[in-house]
Amino acid sequence: MSILTRVEGAHATTKRGRGAPGRLSVVAAVAFMVLAACYMLLPVYWLLVSSTKSQGDLVSTPGLLPAQWHLGDNLAALFAQQDGVFARWLLNSLLYAGAGAAVATTLAAAAGYALAKYEFRGREAVFSVVLGGVLVPASALALPLFLLFAQVNATNTFWSVFLPSIVSPFGVYLARIFATASVPDEVIEAARMDGAGELRIFRTIALRLMSPALVTVFLFQFVVIWNNFLLPLVMLQDYDLYPVTLGLFTWQSQTSRLPQLQTLTIVGALISVVPIVLTFLLLQRYWRAGLAAGAVKS
Repeated sequence: MSILTRVEGAHATTKRGRGAPGRLSVVAAVAFMVLAACYMLLPVYWLLVSSTKSQGDLVSTPGLLPAQWHLGDNLAALFAQQDGVFARWLLNSLLYAGAGAAVATTLAAAAGYALAKYEFRGREAVFSVVLGGVLVPASALALPLFLLFAQVNATNTFWSVFLPSIVSPFGVYLARIFATASVPDEVIEAARMDGAGELRIFRTIALRLMSPALVTVFLFQFVVIWNNFLLPLVMLQDYDLYPVTLGLFTWQSQTSRLPQLQTLTIVGALISVVPIVLTFLLLQRYWRAGLAAGAVKS
């Protein structure tokens, strides 16, 4: 009995010795994540605090400390500036990003499905070109796109920003991976045996099975288009066609001459973040499901 007691005591001591480092690791990991979260959220906190200040408080008080509440006045001034041009910029961004992401997702789904499920000569070469397009930065394409649209007198138009936004090589890449993983060949063959055409199979079967992935593609493309700055800067001269990013940049560049635009730029930046946050919140569960589906190897 005494031997068993000593063995059990030694085993318990070993478990306690192993548990302490494990708890320390968890505490260290949590502390690191909290610090990282604070670091990433600090600009957002500064934006929230600064948006509530008047122009005088903005330059005379510490950036991270609140002052008198002027958010309502700032919002009213923001949407009244230049006959409410900020609302027009916001609608332009919603149109560019929302419609552009929807069309880009549809095209990426069709292209990715075709590359995944159809055998044709040059398929891998086409996919290699798509991968090459993923590696090309958007800034390198701005000037060639401007020259192409200038040839057809389409610069400074809605289409000069919208049409380049509907092409998403990264979306095609993701769609092919998801189509390979989530659309079984047996289901496609069964639909063909039942007399369904290829377009009907894609619309009624493939799109539904790929829906979590397509939400992921839509979300990525929406954020990319919303944050796009260089292409509108190169293409547009008309104030009424500006997206919110280019409009706020224009105001910020005039703050040395018109100091009141500094406050309006900060409040406008805060408002411009809201659609992205809402999109993430609304599509979060579909986005996570899409990422998990893409991680499954067929």
